Amino acid sequence: MKEPETTHGSFVVERGFAQPPEEVFRYFADADRKRRWFVGDARDETSSYALGFRVGGTENTRWTWRGGGPIPVGTITGNDAVVLDIVPHRRIVVAYSMQMGSDRFSSSLLTFEFLAEGTGTRLRATEQGAFFERSDGPEMRENGWRGLLESLANAIDAEARTSP
Repeated sequence: MKEPETTHGSFVVERGFAQPPEEVFRYFADADRKRRWFVGDARDETSSYALGFRVGGTENTRWTWRGGGPIPVGTITGNDAVVLDIVPHRRIVVAYSMQMGSDRFSSSLLTFEFLAEGTGTRLRATEQGAFFERSDGPEMRENGWRGLLESLANAIDAEARTSP
């Protein structure tokens, strides 16, 4: 029997936004706004999403893969997070685990820093993770966060275009 393997990795992803930190922060604190950029894409179907944005609160997501990626069609995947720290408009720290079916494949500490940059924001996401058997690993997770921050930018831009 093969011994379980764990890969440890950390990375930093940064992205600039034209909006001030208070505005970008809202897209993490408000469940409807966060769902727009964080949950779902063309490859999956979200079955549940809940956000309790407070220290000690939780965030839980479940989705089913529809294909088009490395995950088999019909695989139920989940993300469960606990909010560890919030400094409004400056920092959010969460601990989260991901699983496919009943198999947990990673656990991470994730810090978001909202840094004022001129009239905009430099968002810095730092992840420190333990990646288990059948995991996506640090490189794929980093790419995933780059894509999610792009989705965040798109959500902010879309709302700005529809606001009076």
